[in-house]
Amino acid sequence: QVQLVESGGGLVQAGGSLRLSCAASGRSFGSFPMGWFRRAPGKERAFVAAISGSGGSTAYGDSVKGRFTISRDNAKNTVYLQTNSLTPEDTAVYYCAAKPSYSGNSYYTRAYEYTYWGQGTQVYVSS
Repeated sequence: QVQLVESGGGLVQAGGSLRLSCAASGRSFGSFPMGWFRRAPGKERAFVAAISGSGGSTAYGDSVKGRFTISRDNAKNTVYLQTNSLTPEDTAVYYCAAKPSYSGNSYYTRAYEYTYWGQGTQVYVSS
């Protein structure tokens, strides 16, 4: 069992930044690959970022590459998503996800590869 709780969302002006957090509990968190996904109004869930259990490998969706940064602090059982240069197109509910595994430096970019999900945190970017 893994529980994930996102926080850090809110209202921000275009061009601003937010740091989202995902606090995790459960076994072997330090070895779990993690991901961030988002669902915008009227759209399907989309890949945002992923990080390996070790933190040594990361990946980003094309729409956020260069603006967002995923990181983790395994001592705090927390994964972060730093979001910069936000635009109204980034408005969405952001979800973190975990894949229980011991895959070391592997990461995953597809939602179906993850088994644990948080409830989401709302990000709203005004124009």
